[in-house]
Amino acid sequence: MKTRAFLLHTLSPLHAGTGHAAGVIDLPTARMKATGIPFVSGSSIKGVLRDARRDADREKIEAVFGPSDDPTAHAGALVVGDARLLALPVRSFRGTFAWTTSPLLLILAKRDLGDAAATLKVPEISGRAARVTQQSACVHNDRLYLEDLDLSSQSAQEITDWAKLLAPLASPGEDIFTKRFVVVDDDTMAFLWETATQVDARVRLDASTRTVATGALWLEESLPPETLVMGLLAADRSRRKGVDMDPDRILEFALPGEEILQFGGKASVGRGRCRIVPMGSGGLSHGQK
Repeated sequence: MKTRAFLLHTLSPLHAGTGHAAGVIDLPTARMKATGIPFVSGSSIKGVLRDARRDADREKIEAVFGPSDDPTAHAGALVVGDARLLALPVRSFRGTFAWTTSPLLLILAKRDLGDAAATLKVPEISGRAARVTQQSACVHNDRLYLEDLDLSSQSAQEITDWAKLLAPLASPGEDIFTKRFVVVDDDTMAFLWETATQVDARVRLDASTRTVATGALWLEESLPPETLVMGLLAADRSRRKGVDMDPDRILEFALPGEEILQFGGKASVGRGRCRIVPMGSGGLSHGQK
């Protein structure tokens, strides 16, 4: 089995939800049970990729994504993992906003990227503090102000090295990423991924009165524009008779290059417009542990 990492870059708010909840937010975004890290489900991503290939050869579609008429015939050759938060855009006193991540999120990303990130180092941050790139535009008098948080900051070469890897993917063309990439401590990041998401009040109007219909006011949570999430595609050989495709061809068919697609719900109100970008090889190859 061969794997390839991919980056999902939100261009409009992305609502990848879990249905109704009993909390303050009626329609929260999906979060991992143990960590609370926001994610986009692999099944949702796989469905979008399949729909994007709807004009391709039907036999190849079914070999890669699985048969639509008889699910028991064979399994699809493509496995799509959940896409986990990599960096969250957070309002900043300087630089407008900062792509914010933490050592934990970088460790998880490095694991999935494999050889592509083998030489990168994850910074150690103790206490409420931040590390920034050497060209940072977000620092004011050695302090970093994110939302209402006041953090001490230092520039670090390892942050610049991570930015060199991610900037061409997150900000192709003119680089606005490197000077806005910051790493905060894990506790601060956990606070931000709970509180720095986008929450919108939505209503449904009564057609006759043009006022809010009874019970039709709800709060909806989304990942804000410029959020970066990362996941893995994995591929085995084709199991469909008459279709000979190796793992490389499976991955190339599923995601041949950068595309702009719609993910999650609420598409009719502009939610979920995202760039999906292959990041090269990553993770474990067949036979490795």
